[in-house]
Amino acid sequence: MKTTLKALLATAVLAATTGPALAEDVKKIGLAVPNLQADFFNQIKLGVEGYAGSKGIEVIVVDAKNDTATQVSQVQDLMTQGIDAFIYIPAGAAAAAVPTRLARAEGIPVINVDRTPEGAPGDTFIAGESVESAYAVCDHIIRLKGGEGKMAIIHGQKGTTPEVDRFKGCKRAIDENPGVELVAQQWSQQWSPDEGFSIAQNMLQAHPEITLIFGQADGLAMGAAKAVEVAGISGEVIIGGYDGDVAALEYLSECKGPFWVTATQSTQRMGVLAVDSAIAVAAGKKVPERQIPDAVLTTCANSPKFVAKHP
Repeated sequence: MKTTLKALLATAVLAATTGPALAEDVKKIGLAVPNLQADFFNQIKLGVEGYAGSKGIEVIVVDAKNDTATQVSQVQDLMTQGIDAFIYIPAGAAAAAVPTRLARAEGIPVINVDRTPEGAPGDTFIAGESVESAYAVCDHIIRLKGGEGKMAIIHGQKGTTPEVDRFKGCKRAIDENPGVELVAQQWSQQWSPDEGFSIAQNMLQAHPEITLIFGQADGLAMGAAKAVEVAGISGEVIIGGYDGDVAALEYLSECKGPFWVTATQSTQRMGVLAVDSAIAVAAGKKVPERQIPDAVLTTCANSPKFVAKHP
C-alpha cells in the first residue's frame, strides 16, 4: 500500500471510535510480529494460535520482516478484516505508535507483547522480566570468569524495550565488578545469528583481549559462539544469551561452550496471556497494566527440561 505513515497516523487520530466487542464476539484476532524467522516470535505465535484455536478463535498473522513501514501497512490491512482484538509486537522503535492508534481508532483492544510503543501503550503489556534476568545472565558469566575480564555486548535493535532493559540489567552486573571492563558495544538490526557472527568477529579483531560476551538474544549469542569457535578461542571466551530459543537450549544441553547461559522466557505462556487479555478487554474487564512472566536462568544443567517442553 502507498499510504504514508503520516497519512495513516492522521487517519488513526481522526477516525471515529466504536464500542468494544463482547467476549463472545471475539472470533478473530490479528497478530502482528516483527520477524517470524526468529524462534522467539514463532514461539509466541504458537502460543497464540494454539490457545486461540482451542477457543474457536481465528488468528490472522502478519510478519513485518523487521520493517516498520511494512508493519504499518499490514496493520492497516488487518483493520479491514474484521478483527476483534489486536496482539501487537512492534517491528522497531520508529513509528511504533501508529499501529496502536490505528486499532484504537476502530475501538479494537490492543495487547502489546515483548515491546511497547513509546507514547501509545496498549491495554496491557506482556513481556518477560528483562532487567533482572539480564543482570542474572551477565552476573553468571562474570562469575565464571572470576569477576574480571574485558567484555563486549551485542545489542538488539536499538531503542526497543528488550534492548533497553537488557542493557540496563547487564550494565548493573558490570558496574558491580570493578575487574570487568566494557570495551565494545554494537547494535544489531534483526537480532540474528548472522549479525552476531559478523559483529563478534569484528569485535574480536579490534579487541582480541575480550573474554566475555553478552548477546542480547540467543541468535546473537549463537552467532558470537560461532565467531569464537572459528577464531579458535573457545576455551578463553564465555558467552551469555537471552530468550531460550530452541536451538540455543539444545546447544546449552551439550555443555561444551563457549555459549554457557541464557534466560529462558515463557514465550508460549505469553501467547496464552495475550489471548486471555484480549478476550477480557473486549468484554470490558480490567487487566493489569503490565504482566511480566519471569525468565529462568538456564545453563547446561537445566536446559534439557526446556528442550523437552518449552514454557
